[in-house]
Amino acid sequence: MIAQNLIQIKEELPEDVTLVAVSKTKPNAAILEAYNAGQRIFGENKIQEMAAKYDELPKDIQWHMIGHLQSNKVKYMAHFVELIHGVDSLKTLKEINKQAKKHNRVIKCLLQARIAKEETKFGLSFTEIKQIISSEEITELENIKVIGLMGMATFTENQTQLKEEFSSLKNFFDSLQKGSVLSMGMSGDYQLAIENGSTMVRVGSAIFGARNYIV
Repeated sequence: MIAQNLIQIKEELPEDVTLVAVSKTKPNAAILEAYNAGQRIFGENKIQEMAAKYDELPKDIQWHMIGHLQSNKVKYMAHFVELIHGVDSLKTLKEINKQAKKHNRVIKCLLQARIAKEETKFGLSFTEIKQIISSEEITELENIKVIGLMGMATFTENQTQLKEEFSSLKNFFDSLQKGSVLSMGMSGDYQLAIENGSTMVRVGSAIFGARNYIV
């Protein structure tokens, strides 16, 4: 079923949209089923869990950190993580740079914009993003590369609200003229996100099913 779901979703995606299969809480067997169906990019929200899977699974998998990032845990993934989606402070960028330097790597990052109406969502305001991107400090961070933005919309079925949130981030992204990746959209809203300019979607339950497995 996982392979079937994955193939169906990939067939529907435009060629310029990257699919991140959200494998958090899923067992290695489920990830391998998606892997054997051709998927190579997987997203996790807990660093220790992702590191364990990195050790045990094929090394051509690209691992994306999609959860809220605690600076003190960056060291556990700096040697392998491909892209960090949810960076919401200059302090965190500095820590990623520090840990990447130890491994002689450049780690790609997305700045997380706060677009949802919910109070609980992490992220930066558009003004804060501009300040970080234009700061002198970021030019000194040679072991990171900000390649775009990420945003999480409000958890709602209100399509008008979702469209407003996605389009606001797309317009801001275009105005920056910096980076090529706009990561927005998950299982419940990725099609609308794509319609509004997303170039990367994070899809979990639509591929693996809603049930949480015990790893």
